Amino acid sequence: MTTTLRLPPPSRVRHGAGIRKGEAASGWLFTAPMLILLGVFLVIPVLMALWVSVSDWSGRGSPFSSGVGFVGAKNFAAVLTGGGLAESDFGMALKNNAWYVVFVVPLQTALALFLAVLVNRQILKGRGFFRTAFYFPSVTSSVAITVLWLFLFNSTGAVNKLLSFVGAKGPNWFNDPDGIFHFGVQTGPAFLENNTALGVPWWDWIGGPSVAMSALVLLAVFTTSGTFMLLFVAALQNLSGEVTEAAMMDGASGWQRFWRVTLPQLRPTLFTVLTLGLIGCWQVFDQIYTGTQGGPAKTTLTPAYLSYTAGFKSQEWGQAAAIAFILFVIIVFFTLVQRWVLAERKVSKRRMRLYSVPLADRVEAPAPTPEDRKVDR
Repeated sequence: MTTTLRLPPPSRVRHGAGIRKGEAASGWLFTAPMLILLGVFLVIPVLMALWVSVSDWSGRGSPFSSGVGFVGAKNFAAVLTGGGLAESDFGMALKNNAWYVVFVVPLQTALALFLAVLVNRQILKGRGFFRTAFYFPSVTSSVAITVLWLFLFNSTGAVNKLLSFVGAKGPNWFNDPDGIFHFGVQTGPAFLENNTALGVPWWDWIGGPSVAMSALVLLAVFTTSGTFMLLFVAALQNLSGEVTEAAMMDGASGWQRFWRVTLPQLRPTLFTVLTLGLIGCWQVFDQIYTGTQGGPAKTTLTPAYLSYTAGFKSQEWGQAAAIAFILFVIIVFFTLVQRWVLAERKVSKRRMRLYSVPLADRVEAPAPTPEDRKVDR
């Protein structure tokens, strides 16, 4: 027996479209309060900051008053090609933050994934306690933890005391501006000292983070890994065990199952964790403001903190807004790069032929007989 699918007449279809238009109007009505809030407190301030970055506003009065003039890319040029203190400070801040990102993002991601795999094991007793303990630093005030970190990494603090037990002498962490890759060498080769980028010698660029910034790197890894651990735990609990069981039946080891089976399935969560970590690292401010305020010797200066000091201390509001927008472009660029790196690649035709079944081995279904056609009817 055959079933006939009947479509509604055109008039009813138009009537249904009218209902959908009404639903769309209702949707816009319900979302209007949030759209208004986003427009007032997000879109308009961003547009105002964009105008400030291309104007000579002094911070007094309205930025749209008649006394404020348009200066074009002057503020951007001052921090990128000005050749003065503004350029060298921005170059130093960019160098510090770049090394901060290079160390923090991989370390916090690897530690979060390790903790997630650890607390997700069924044989682990007290998993709830360990999840809470690992997550606790993430919900604690960053100011409070930064102050605690200052005491722990003091020259006579607990960290150096522990190092002394193994015969090592700890540095004066937050007062040591030496790059960790300089290995105690104060002056580099002449071609690295004399050539600069953004007003900073190449010797400083390749020197890595300072000892003071290294302590802040450990602080960031300690405080953020717990949050990303929860994201990985949620992703691990949603994975299907059938693929893992199939890999076990094929004789895959534990590392092979994790690297070849589990980790590829965590690609969306991994992209989320890396993106959030990248954004947070490039916007680091509160630890710098509470702890070092850019010292020693500006080796913990970051673009976010530099934007704050340029605006609220130096009253260079145009340069402060320009730094903020340059930082925005940097974040968007690296986010797109890592999205491209983590994107799923199409299988090449050569590899597809390796997995395809040869034509001689294919089993074709027999053609239907007249009796089969009668049964179908």
